[in-house]
Amino acid sequence: MIITVTPNPSIDRTAVLDTPLVRGAVHRIASIGTQAAGKGVNISRAAVAAGVDTVAVLPADADDPYTRELRDAGLTVRPVHPAGSVRINLSITEPDGTTTKLNSPGDTVAAADLDRLAEAIVAEAATRTAEDWVVLAGSVPPGTPAQWYAELVATLAATPPRVAVDTSDAPLAALIERLAIGAPHLIKPNSDELASLTGGDPEAIEADPAAAAKAAAGLVADGIEAVLATLGANGAVLVTADGAWRATPPPIEVVSTVGAGDSSLFGYLLGHERGLPPAERLALAVAYGSAAAGLPGTTVPTPDQVRPDLVQVRTLSEV
Repeated sequence: MIITVTPNPSIDRTAVLDTPLVRGAVHRIASIGTQAAGKGVNISRAAVAAGVDTVAVLPADADDPYTRELRDAGLTVRPVHPAGSVRINLSITEPDGTTTKLNSPGDTVAAADLDRLAEAIVAEAATRTAEDWVVLAGSVPPGTPAQWYAELVATLAATPPRVAVDTSDAPLAALIERLAIGAPHLIKPNSDELASLTGGDPEAIEADPAAAAKAAAGLVADGIEAVLATLGANGAVLVTADGAWRATPPPIEVVSTVGAGDSSLFGYLLGHERGLPPAERLALAVAYGSAAAGLPGTTVPTPDQVRPDLVQVRTLSEV
């Protein structure tokens, strides 16, 4: 079971161009798609496609078109009364797969809104087992204290499931600063996020898996059980107390990178669900992310589109 938490859900609109994007120019859109999304929601969609039980906890009205779309897609949704309407994000995808994202912040929340959401998350987690996961995913809406995720991780420590976090900016920094009060079992930074935590150069980290693994190893030493760092076209690295591994994806034609990181995280969780060793979890993570990058918009891959057998994994001996 995967409980996903999306505190700042979105309606994703993806505009596909048949020519490169030129700033200040007029472009004709080849196609446009709209989907109820958000990082946690994307993970729940991938879980449904793979036949894994999932519950999506998020702030939205029960009869909102956003919520109805998710239910129509087969998701079990635990809606919590929201502070406002669901925000709209726009992605512009060029022919080579380059994606430009324009994300709106969402409506400002009050303490009562965050308390309702936290209570729903903890109540859902309390009914689960130690084999299950709670995934805290994405940005937080305006008005949310930077330490909200960190405090929620500490609260969830009293419930059975394992906790994964995929976020950025101030919430990620606050999480790392407060590892002493509660460390998640897993985080999934990209190269920019990993660099922001370690003071490294994001381009160097993305280009050098050994550098990424070394940066991730410091976070493991601070109490995080596993760090899955995604490195774009260079694949990903996984670091735990038992070792470090890098995975290289097969060559693909990139269509859209939106949601690829979410699919990577799901691939890792699916590997855990199947009882796979770390290297095979990493292969499945990279295979899912690679498959997602070859699909339009925020489309998540189905299991038949995922090829972990084409992913090359090797152990990193020095971290």
